[in-house]
Amino acid sequence: MAMENEGENEQLLSRASTLPSNLLTNNYKRRRKPLNKTKSTPATAGLCRQGSFSREIGHAAAETYLITRLSFKLLSYLGLGYRWITRLLGLALYAMLLMPGFLQVAYYYFFSPLVRRSVVYGDQPRNRLDLYLPENINSPKPVVAFVTGGAWIIGYKAWGSLLGKQLSEHDIIVACIDYRNFPQGTIGDMVEDVSQGISFVCSTIADYGGDPNRIYLMGQSAGAHISSCALMKQAIKESRGESVSWSASQIKAYFGLSGGYNLPNLVDHFNNRGLYRSIFLSIMEGEESLRNFSPEMMVQDQSSKAAIRLLPHVILFHGTSDSSIPSDSREIPIQTEP
Repeated sequence: MAMENEGENEQLLSRASTLPSNLLTNNYKRRRKPLNKTKSTPATAGLCRQGSFSREIGHAAAETYLITRLSFKLLSYLGLGYRWITRLLGLALYAMLLMPGFLQVAYYYFFSPLVRRSVVYGDQPRNRLDLYLPENINSPKPVVAFVTGGAWIIGYKAWGSLLGKQLSEHDIIVACIDYRNFPQGTIGDMVEDVSQGISFVCSTIADYGGDPNRIYLMGQSAGAHISSCALMKQAIKESRGESVSWSASQIKAYFGLSGGYNLPNLVDHFNNRGLYRSIFLSIMEGEESLRNFSPEMMVQDQSSKAAIRLLPHVILFHGTSDSSIPSDSREIPIQTEP
């Protein structure tokens, strides 16, 4: 697994450039369908807006009910220990201090015509993603499929709105993939959801002006763990000749931000920080499953050599002062053949 790739991925981190016409393939020529082909009368437009607003209200009410019900279920797991109470109070204070900035991002998220919210990619309640589009789709744009963190418990696609806003302003399309959280689902469900979301992006992003040959996968914290598991498991399936809906080779590069990749080494650390051992093992489907959802251990498995060759470039970032997940979690020793 490559740990650094400065050359090929430098264009993603800077403003995307227009491709020469002689490089355009049939995939490149697929463009987003115009939204204004059909003319409508004022009355028809009003009915459309009313229907869209009603759907938004219904979707918001359904999600509010689901989150409330799951919150009470989650409290039954967590109890009311002092660590959780102090962390919730600290989070509330932090949110209050950042409220002016949050309001600006929230306004952009809910009212910008460049944001496509809750695009359905599967049949589960959380199988939705948000798309952040550049103002001008004058050529196929690079794409970042982003998976947010949240301790496997409070992750939500809207957490990526600031990233989506910033990258879309630099001509990069961002797809923030939502997934089931615990206790609605366990790690296997989360990996399955993210994999299905990546498949949707790979197969349909050209319809929104994206370049299917420049798709990058990015995950942050728990999202880095989940997305890396999805990528590694997909490569393993491919190496075994199993049927897959997307290929690891379709991903140009993988960016992991502050992720944890060796779960057995993190159990005690999370327990000391309030994510108690019993809860963490419930999320990860038991102690016997920790190895199966540890990307570091998966790439060191001798049976995964063929899968490793299918992986894209992997770049891991981690702050040295990160206390949520130790920074040495990004150091993944790989044994390669001479």
